[in-house]
Amino acid sequence: MEQKPGGKENLFVYVAAGVAALAGLLFGYDTGVISGAVLFLKDQFALTSASEEVVVSAVLVGAIAGAALSGQLSDMFGRKKIIIATAVIFVLGSLATALAPGVGFLVAGRVVIGIAIGIASFAAPLYISEVSPPNIRGALVSLNQLAITCGIVLSYLIDYLFAGRHEWRWMFAVGAVPAILLGIGISFLPASPRWLMSRSLVDRAREVLGKIRQKDDNIEEEISDIRRSLTEESGGWKELFQPWLRMPLVIGIGIMFFQQITGINTVIYYAPTIFGFAGFGSAQVAILATMGVGIVNVLMTVVAIKLVDRVGRRKLLFWGLAGMVISLGALGFAFNMASLSGALKWVAVGSLMLYIASFAVSLGPIAWLIIAEVFPLKIRGRAMSLSTMCNWAFNLVIAMTFLTLIEKLGKAGTFWLYSGLGIAGWLFCFFFVPETKGHKLEDIEEHWRAGKPPREL
Repeated sequence: MEQKPGGKENLFVYVAAGVAALAGLLFGYDTGVISGAVLFLKDQFALTSASEEVVVSAVLVGAIAGAALSGQLSDMFGRKKIIIATAVIFVLGSLATALAPGVGFLVAGRVVIGIAIGIASFAAPLYISEVSPPNIRGALVSLNQLAITCGIVLSYLIDYLFAGRHEWRWMFAVGAVPAILLGIGISFLPASPRWLMSRSLVDRAREVLGKIRQKDDNIEEEISDIRRSLTEESGGWKELFQPWLRMPLVIGIGIMFFQQITGINTVIYYAPTIFGFAGFGSAQVAILATMGVGIVNVLMTVVAIKLVDRVGRRKLLFWGLAGMVISLGALGFAFNMASLSGALKWVAVGSLMLYIASFAVSLGPIAWLIIAEVFPLKIRGRAMSLSTMCNWAFNLVIAMTFLTLIEKLGKAGTFWLYSGLGIAGWLFCFFFVPETKGHKLEDIEEHWRAGKPPREL
Protein backbone atom coordinates (compact mmCIF):
# COMPACT_ATOMS: atom_id res chain seq x y z
CA MET A 1 0.00 0.00 0.00
CA GLU A 2 1.34 3.39 -0.95
CA GLN A 3 2.02 5.64 2.04
CA LYS A 4 0.52 9.10 2.13
CA PRO A 5 2.67 12.08 3.12
CA GLY A 6 1.89 13.01 6.68
CA GLY A 7 0.31 9.65 7.42
CA LYS A 8 0.72 7.76 10.67
CA GLU A 9 4.16 6.22 10.90
CA ASN A 10 5.64 3.58 13.15
CA LEU A 11 7.10 5.38 16.19
CA PHE A 12 10.02 2.95 16.10
CA VAL A 13 11.26 4.58 12.86
CA TYR A 14 11.53 7.97 14.57
CA VAL A 15 13.35 6.41 17.53
CA ALA A 16 15.79 4.67 15.18
CA ALA A 17 16.45 7.88 13.23
CA GLY A 18 16.90 9.87 16.45
CA VAL A 19 19.41 7.40 17.89
CA ALA A 20 21.39 7.19 14.65
CA ALA A 21 21.40 11.00 14.45
CA LEU A 22 23.49 11.02 17.66
CA ALA A 23 26.35 10.25 15.27
CA GLY A 24 25.60 13.59 13.60
CA LEU A 25 25.57 15.26 17.02
CA LEU A 26 29.04 13.84 17.69
CA PHE A 27 30.16 14.96 14.23
CA GLY A 28 29.13 18.52 15.11
CA TYR A 29 30.44 18.42 18.69
CA ASP A 30 33.92 17.17 17.85
CA THR A 31 34.10 19.57 14.91
CA GLY A 32 33.17 22.61 16.99
CA VAL A 33 34.78 21.90 20.38
CA ILE A 34 38.27 22.77 19.14
CA SER A 35 37.24 26.41 18.58
CA GLY A 36 37.12 27.08 22.32
CA ALA A 37 39.75 24.59 23.45
CA VAL A 38 42.42 25.98 21.12
CA LEU A 39 42.35 29.31 22.98
CA PHE A 40 43.89 27.51 25.97
CA LEU A 41 45.94 24.95 24.04
CA LYS A 42 47.99 27.84 22.61
CA ASP A 43 49.19 28.73 26.11
CA GLN A 44 49.39 25.17 27.43
CA PHE A 45 51.64 23.93 24.62
CA ALA A 46 53.06 27.26 23.32
CA LEU A 47 51.55 26.70 19.87
CA THR A 48 52.69 28.75 16.88
CA SER A 49 50.22 29.62 14.12
CA ALA A 50 51.49 26.64 12.10
CA SER A 51 51.23 24.15 14.98
CA GLU A 52 47.80 25.52 15.91
CA GLU A 53 46.64 24.82 12.35
CA VAL A 54 47.99 21.26 12.65
CA VAL A 55 46.09 20.64 15.91
CA VAL A 56 42.86 22.01 14.43
CA SER A 57 43.29 20.21 11.10
CA ALA A 58 44.38 16.80 12.41
CA VAL A 59 40.74 15.75 12.74
CA LEU A 60 40.28 16.34 9.02
CA VAL A 61 43.13 14.01 8.07
CA GLY A 62 41.32 11.28 9.98
CA ALA A 63 37.99 12.29 8.43
CA ILE A 64 39.35 11.87 4.90
CA ALA A 65 40.56 8.36 5.80
CA GLY A 66 37.27 7.53 7.52
CA ALA A 67 35.21 8.76 4.56
CA ALA A 68 37.36 6.72 2.16
CA LEU A 69 36.81 3.54 4.20
CA SER A 70 33.19 4.08 5.22
CA GLY A 71 31.50 2.78 2.07
CA GLN A 72 33.42 -0.47 1.91
CA LEU A 73 33.23 -1.09 5.67
CA SER A 74 29.50 -0.42 5.88
CA ASP A 75 28.88 -2.81 2.98
CA MET A 76 31.09 -5.46 4.54
CA PHE A 77 29.95 -5.38 8.17
CA GLY A 78 26.61 -3.59 7.99
CA ARG A 79 25.54 -0.08 8.94
CA LYS A 80 24.60 -1.00 12.53
CA LYS A 81 27.93 -2.64 13.42
CA ILE A 82 29.90 0.18 11.83
CA ILE A 83 27.99 2.81 13.83
CA ILE A 84 28.66 0.85 17.04
CA ALA A 85 32.36 0.71 16.16
CA THR A 86 32.28 4.44 15.37
CA ALA A 87 30.84 5.14 18.83
CA VAL A 88 33.74 3.23 20.41
CA ILE A 89 36.24 5.20 18.32
CA PHE A 90 34.57 8.46 19.40
CA VAL A 91 34.97 7.46 23.06
CA LEU A 92 38.63 6.50 22.63
CA GLY A 93 39.41 9.70 20.71
CA SER A 94 37.65 11.91 23.27
CA LEU A 95 39.56 10.35 26.16
CA ALA A 96 42.87 10.44 24.28
CA THR A 97 42.59 14.17 23.59
CA ALA A 98 41.39 14.90 27.13
CA LEU A 99 44.38 13.10 28.66
CA ALA A 100 46.98 14.26 26.10
CA PRO A 101 50.34 14.96 27.81
CA GLY A 102 51.74 16.75 24.77
CA VAL A 103 51.04 18.06 21.27
CA GLY A 104 51.88 14.78 19.52
CA PHE A 105 49.43 12.78 21.63
CA LEU A 106 46.81 15.49 21.17
CA VAL A 107 47.19 15.43 17.38
CA ALA A 108 46.97 11.61 17.36
CA GLY A 109 43.77 11.75 19.41
CA ARG A 110 42.30 14.31 16.99
CA VAL A 111 43.12 12.01 14.04
CA VAL A 112 41.29 9.14 15.79
CA ILE A 113 38.22 11.36 16.31
CA GLY A 114 38.47 12.38 12.64
CA ILE A 115 38.28 8.75 11.53
CA ALA A 116 35.06 8.40 13.53
CA ILE A 117 33.66 11.62 12.03
CA GLY A 118 34.49 10.49 8.49
CA ILE A 119 32.72 7.16 8.97
CA ALA A 120 29.76 8.72 10.79
CA SER A 121 29.24 11.32 8.04
CA PHE A 122 28.45 8.45 5.64
CA ALA A 123 27.09 5.58 7.74
CA ALA A 124 24.54 7.40 9.92
CA PRO A 125 22.50 9.09 7.15
CA LEU A 126 22.77 5.88 5.12
CA TYR A 127 21.27 3.84 7.97
CA ILE A 128 18.50 6.40 8.50
CA SER A 129 17.60 6.43 4.81
CA GLU A 130 17.43 2.62 4.69
CA VAL A 131 15.10 2.20 7.67
CA SER A 132 12.82 5.14 6.76
CA PRO A 133 9.63 4.81 4.68
CA PRO A 134 9.84 6.75 1.38
CA ASN A 135 7.35 9.49 2.26
CA ILE A 136 9.34 10.79 5.26
CA ARG A 137 12.84 9.75 4.22
CA GLY A 138 13.93 13.28 3.29
CA ALA A 139 12.86 14.76 6.62
CA LEU A 140 14.45 11.98 8.67
CA VAL A 141 17.76 12.12 6.77
CA SER A 142 17.73 15.91 7.24
CA LEU A 143 17.49 15.21 10.97
CA ASN A 144 21.15 14.16 10.79
CA GLN A 145 22.13 17.59 9.38
CA LEU A 146 20.12 19.28 12.14
CA ALA A 147 21.88 17.09 14.71
CA ILE A 148 25.25 18.25 13.36
CA THR A 149 24.35 21.90 13.93
CA CYS A 150 23.00 21.07 17.41
CA GLY A 151 26.27 19.31 18.18
CA ILE A 152 28.20 22.43 17.21
CA VAL A 153 26.06 24.57 19.56
CA LEU A 154 26.52 22.00 22.34
CA SER A 155 30.30 22.18 21.87
CA TYR A 156 30.18 25.98 22.17
CA LEU A 157 28.10 25.68 25.36
CA ILE A 158 30.51 23.19 26.91
CA ASP A 159 33.45 25.38 25.88
CA TYR A 160 31.78 28.34 27.61
CA LEU A 161 31.07 26.40 30.82
CA PHE A 162 34.68 25.27 31.19
CA ALA A 163 36.39 28.37 29.77
CA GLY A 164 36.27 30.29 33.05
CA ARG A 165 38.55 27.68 34.66
CA HIS A 166 40.62 27.03 31.52
CA GLU A 167 39.65 23.34 31.70
CA TRP A 168 40.14 22.42 28.04
CA ARG A 169 40.57 18.72 28.93
CA TRP A 170 36.94 18.53 30.09
CA MET A 171 35.83 20.16 26.83
CA PHE A 172 37.18 17.13 24.96
CA ALA A 173 36.15 14.56 27.59
CA VAL A 174 32.45 15.49 27.50
CA GLY A 175 32.32 14.18 23.91
CA ALA A 176 32.54 10.64 25.30
CA VAL A 177 29.04 10.94 26.85
CA PRO A 178 26.93 11.13 23.64
CA ALA A 179 29.28 8.55 22.10
CA ILE A 180 28.43 6.07 24.86
CA LEU A 181 24.71 6.84 24.42
CA LEU A 182 25.05 6.23 20.67
CA GLY A 183 26.78 2.89 21.19
CA ILE A 184 24.18 1.68 23.69
CA GLY A 185 21.21 2.99 21.71
CA ILE A 186 22.22 1.63 18.31
CA SER A 187 22.90 -1.83 19.79
CA PHE A 188 19.15 -2.19 20.48
CA LEU A 189 18.15 -1.24 16.93
CA PRO A 190 17.79 -3.68 14.02
CA ALA A 191 20.21 -3.99 11.15
CA SER A 192 19.35 -2.18 7.93
CA PRO A 193 16.87 -4.30 5.94
CA ARG A 194 18.60 -3.24 2.75
CA TRP A 195 21.98 -4.48 4.00
CA LEU A 196 20.38 -7.76 5.11
CA MET A 197 18.97 -8.17 1.61
CA SER A 198 22.42 -7.51 0.12
CA ARG A 199 23.65 -10.47 2.18
CA SER A 200 20.72 -12.65 1.00
CA LEU A 201 19.23 -12.66 4.51
CA VAL A 202 15.71 -12.19 3.16
CA ASP A 203 13.84 -13.65 6.16
CA ARG A 204 15.68 -11.38 8.60
CA ALA A 205 15.03 -8.40 6.33
CA ARG A 206 11.33 -9.28 6.27
CA GLU A 207 11.34 -9.52 10.08
CA VAL A 208 12.97 -6.08 10.45
CA LEU A 209 10.53 -4.48 8.01
CA GLY A 210 7.70 -5.97 10.04
CA LYS A 211 8.98 -4.04 13.08
CA ILE A 212 9.56 -0.68 11.41
CA ARG A 213 6.57 -0.51 9.04
CA GLN A 214 2.83 -0.21 9.62
CA LYS A 215 0.80 -3.42 9.54
CA ASP A 216 -1.00 -2.39 6.34
CA ASP A 217 2.22 -1.67 4.43
CA ASN A 218 3.09 -4.01 1.57
CA ILE A 219 6.36 -5.45 2.90
CA GLU A 220 6.73 -7.96 0.06
CA GLU A 221 6.54 -5.12 -2.47
CA GLU A 222 9.30 -3.25 -0.62
CA ILE A 223 11.45 -6.38 -0.55
CA SER A 224 10.99 -6.68 -4.32
CA ASP A 225 11.97 -3.02 -4.77
CA ILE A 226 15.11 -3.50 -2.66
CA ARG A 227 16.06 -6.63 -4.61
CA ARG A 228 15.61 -4.80 -7.91
CA SER A 229 17.65 -1.76 -6.83
CA LEU A 230 20.48 -4.01 -5.62
CA THR A 231 20.77 -5.59 -9.06
CA GLU A 232 20.97 -2.09 -10.61
CA GLU A 233 23.76 -0.88 -8.31
CA SER A 234 26.58 -2.67 -10.08
CA GLY A 235 28.58 0.26 -11.45
CA GLY A 236 32.33 0.40 -10.82
CA TRP A 237 34.82 3.25 -10.53
CA LYS A 238 35.55 3.08 -14.26
CA GLU A 239 31.87 3.66 -15.06
CA LEU A 240 31.87 6.77 -12.88
CA PHE A 241 34.15 8.52 -15.37
CA GLN A 242 32.11 7.90 -18.52
CA PRO A 243 31.65 11.02 -20.72
CA TRP A 244 27.94 11.40 -19.99
CA LEU A 245 28.65 11.45 -16.23
CA ARG A 246 31.27 14.20 -16.38
CA MET A 247 28.76 16.98 -15.75
CA PRO A 248 27.18 15.46 -12.59
CA LEU A 249 30.71 14.70 -11.37
CA VAL A 250 31.72 18.34 -11.94
CA ILE A 251 28.59 19.46 -10.09
CA GLY A 252 29.12 17.10 -7.15
CA ILE A 253 32.79 17.92 -6.60
CA GLY A 254 32.31 21.59 -7.51
CA ILE A 255 29.56 22.26 -5.00
CA MET A 256 31.62 20.58 -2.27
CA PHE A 257 34.56 22.77 -3.27
CA PHE A 258 32.57 25.98 -2.89
CA GLN A 259 30.87 24.76 0.30
CA GLN A 260 34.29 24.64 1.96
CA ILE A 261 36.44 27.18 0.10
CA THR A 262 34.06 30.04 0.99
CA GLY A 263 35.36 29.73 4.56
CA ILE A 264 32.62 28.05 6.58
CA ASN A 265 35.03 26.13 8.75
CA THR A 266 37.04 29.23 9.60
CA VAL A 267 33.87 30.13 11.50
CA ILE A 268 33.30 26.66 12.99
CA TYR A 269 36.94 26.17 14.05
CA TYR A 270 38.08 29.74 14.68
CA ALA A 271 35.01 31.85 15.58
CA PRO A 272 36.27 32.69 19.11
CA THR A 273 39.67 33.53 17.59
CA ILE A 274 37.96 35.86 15.07
CA PHE A 275 36.02 37.51 17.89
CA GLY A 276 39.32 37.88 19.75
CA PHE A 277 40.73 39.70 16.69
CA ALA A 278 37.67 41.97 16.83
CA GLY A 279 38.31 43.06 20.39
CA PHE A 280 36.46 40.68 22.71
CA GLY A 281 38.74 40.72 25.73
CA SER A 282 38.22 37.35 27.41
CA ALA A 283 38.07 33.87 25.95
CA GLN A 284 34.81 33.22 27.80
CA VAL A 285 33.08 36.25 26.25
CA ALA A 286 34.37 35.33 22.78
CA ILE A 287 33.00 31.81 23.18
CA LEU A 288 29.66 33.23 24.38
CA ALA A 289 29.43 35.34 21.20
CA THR A 290 30.24 32.20 19.21
CA MET A 291 27.29 30.40 20.82
CA GLY A 292 25.03 32.99 19.22
CA VAL A 293 26.46 32.09 15.82
CA GLY A 294 25.82 28.40 16.52
CA ILE A 295 22.21 28.99 17.54
CA VAL A 296 21.59 30.93 14.30
CA ASN A 297 23.07 27.95 12.43
CA VAL A 298 20.55 25.57 14.02
CA LEU A 299 17.52 27.83 13.49
CA MET A 300 18.33 28.59 9.85
CA THR A 301 18.95 24.89 9.13
CA VAL A 302 15.36 24.27 10.27
CA VAL A 303 14.24 27.04 7.90
CA ALA A 304 16.18 25.44 5.05
CA ILE A 305 14.55 22.05 5.66
CA LYS A 306 11.12 23.69 5.40
CA LEU A 307 11.95 25.77 2.29
CA VAL A 308 14.06 23.50 0.13
CA ASP A 309 11.11 21.58 -1.37
CA ARG A 310 8.97 24.71 -1.70
CA VAL A 311 11.33 27.39 -3.00
CA GLY A 312 13.80 25.12 -4.79
CA ARG A 313 17.52 24.45 -4.54
CA ARG A 314 18.81 27.11 -6.95
CA LYS A 315 16.96 30.07 -5.42
CA LEU A 316 18.19 29.21 -1.94
CA LEU A 317 21.72 28.83 -3.27
CA PHE A 318 21.55 32.24 -4.99
CA TRP A 319 20.15 34.04 -1.95
CA GLY A 320 22.46 32.28 0.49
CA LEU A 321 25.65 32.84 -1.50
CA ALA A 322 24.75 36.51 -1.99
CA GLY A 323 24.38 36.86 1.78
CA MET A 324 27.70 35.11 2.36
CA VAL A 325 29.49 37.42 -0.10
CA ILE A 326 28.02 40.55 1.50
CA SER A 327 28.74 39.45 5.09
CA LEU A 328 32.34 38.44 4.34
CA GLY A 329 32.89 41.73 2.53
CA ALA A 330 31.50 43.64 5.52
CA LEU A 331 33.73 41.70 7.92
CA GLY A 332 36.79 42.53 5.82
CA PHE A 333 35.72 46.20 5.67
CA ALA A 334 35.41 46.35 9.46
CA PHE A 335 38.90 44.92 9.97
CA ASN A 336 40.27 47.37 7.37
CA MET A 337 38.85 50.52 9.01
CA ALA A 338 40.84 51.59 12.04
CA SER A 339 38.26 54.31 12.76
CA LEU A 340 35.64 51.61 13.37
CA SER A 341 37.72 49.93 16.08
CA GLY A 342 35.19 50.63 18.85
CA ALA A 343 32.30 49.13 16.89
CA LEU A 344 34.40 46.41 15.27
CA LYS A 345 33.32 43.67 17.67
CA TRP A 346 29.64 44.25 16.90
CA VAL A 347 30.26 44.45 13.16
CA ALA A 348 32.08 41.12 13.50
CA VAL A 349 29.16 39.56 15.41
CA GLY A 350 26.58 40.86 12.92
CA SER A 351 28.63 39.82 9.90
CA LEU A 352 29.25 36.30 11.19
CA MET A 353 25.56 35.94 12.12
CA LEU A 354 24.53 36.91 8.58
CA TYR A 355 27.23 34.67 7.11
CA ILE A 356 26.22 31.56 9.06
CA ALA A 357 22.50 32.21 8.43
CA SER A 358 23.15 32.51 4.70
CA PHE A 359 25.25 29.35 4.67
CA ALA A 360 22.71 27.38 6.72
CA VAL A 361 19.89 28.02 4.20
CA SER A 362 22.03 27.32 1.15
CA LEU A 363 25.36 25.55 0.78
CA GLY A 364 25.12 23.87 4.19
CA PRO A 365 22.27 21.40 3.59
CA ILE A 366 21.79 21.79 -0.18
CA ALA A 367 25.29 20.66 -1.18
CA TRP A 368 24.64 17.30 0.50
CA LEU A 369 21.18 17.11 -1.05
CA ILE A 370 22.49 17.85 -4.55
CA ILE A 371 25.07 15.04 -4.48
CA ALA A 372 22.29 12.64 -3.46
CA GLU A 373 20.20 13.69 -6.47
CA VAL A 374 22.45 14.30 -9.49
CA PHE A 375 24.17 10.89 -9.63
CA PRO A 376 22.53 7.82 -11.23
CA LEU A 377 21.62 4.97 -8.88
CA LYS A 378 24.14 2.61 -10.42
CA ILE A 379 27.17 4.65 -9.27
CA ARG A 380 25.57 6.83 -6.58
CA GLY A 381 27.39 5.19 -3.67
CA ARG A 382 30.85 5.58 -5.19
CA ALA A 383 30.10 9.07 -6.52
CA MET A 384 28.84 10.29 -3.14
CA SER A 385 31.84 8.71 -1.41
CA LEU A 386 34.19 10.54 -3.80
CA SER A 387 32.34 13.84 -3.27
CA THR A 388 32.47 13.37 0.52
CA MET A 389 36.22 12.69 0.41
CA CYS A 390 36.71 15.85 -1.65
CA ASN A 391 34.64 17.80 0.88
CA TRP A 392 36.92 16.76 3.73
CA ALA A 393 40.02 17.47 1.62
CA PHE A 394 38.83 21.02 0.82
CA ASN A 395 37.93 21.40 4.51
CA LEU A 396 41.53 20.46 5.39
CA VAL A 397 42.92 23.08 3.01
CA ILE A 398 40.84 25.82 4.65
CA ALA A 399 41.70 24.79 8.20
CA MET A 400 45.41 24.52 7.39
CA THR A 401 45.65 27.92 5.70
CA PHE A 402 43.40 30.32 7.66
CA LEU A 403 45.94 31.59 10.20
CA THR A 404 48.66 31.64 7.53
CA LEU A 405 46.42 33.76 5.29
CA ILE A 406 45.78 36.11 8.21
CA GLU A 407 49.56 36.58 8.57
CA LYS A 408 50.18 37.00 4.83
CA LEU A 409 47.09 38.91 3.63
CA GLY A 410 45.88 40.48 6.85
CA LYS A 411 42.45 40.00 8.40
CA ALA A 412 40.64 42.18 5.85
CA GLY A 413 42.41 40.60 2.87
CA THR A 414 41.60 37.07 4.06
CA PHE A 415 37.87 37.71 4.39
CA TRP A 416 37.79 39.58 1.08
CA LEU A 417 39.42 36.53 -0.52
CA TYR A 418 36.64 34.31 0.85
CA SER A 419 34.08 36.86 -0.39
CA GLY A 420 35.59 36.75 -3.89
CA LEU A 421 35.44 32.95 -3.84
CA GLY A 422 31.78 33.29 -2.84
CA ILE A 423 31.15 35.28 -6.04
CA ALA A 424 32.81 32.48 -8.01
CA GLY A 425 30.56 30.01 -6.17
CA TRP A 426 27.45 32.01 -7.11
CA LEU A 427 28.47 31.92 -10.78
CA PHE A 428 29.19 28.19 -10.57
CA CYS A 429 25.72 27.52 -9.15
CA PHE A 430 24.10 29.76 -11.79
CA PHE A 431 25.72 28.00 -14.75
CA PHE A 432 26.17 24.43 -13.52
CA VAL A 433 23.79 23.47 -10.68
CA PRO A 434 20.38 22.26 -11.97
CA GLU A 435 17.05 22.76 -10.23
CA THR A 436 16.25 19.26 -9.03
CA LYS A 437 13.09 20.15 -7.09
CA GLY A 438 10.14 18.08 -8.24
CA HIS A 439 12.14 15.86 -10.61
CA LYS A 440 12.32 12.10 -10.30
CA LEU A 441 15.84 10.76 -9.94
CA GLU A 442 15.31 8.67 -13.07
CA ASP A 443 14.39 11.83 -15.02
CA ILE A 444 17.61 13.52 -13.89
CA GLU A 445 19.60 10.49 -15.07
CA GLU A 446 17.89 10.60 -18.49
CA HIS A 447 18.73 14.30 -18.74
CA TRP A 448 22.46 13.54 -18.39
CA ARG A 449 22.26 10.61 -20.81
CA ALA A 450 20.75 12.97 -23.40
CA GLY A 451 23.78 15.27 -23.02
CA LYS A 452 21.68 18.29 -22.07
CA PRO A 453 23.16 21.21 -20.07
CA PRO A 454 22.27 21.50 -16.35
CA ARG A 455 20.16 24.65 -16.64
CA GLU A 456 17.76 22.96 -19.08
CA LEU A 457 16.59 20.43 -16.51
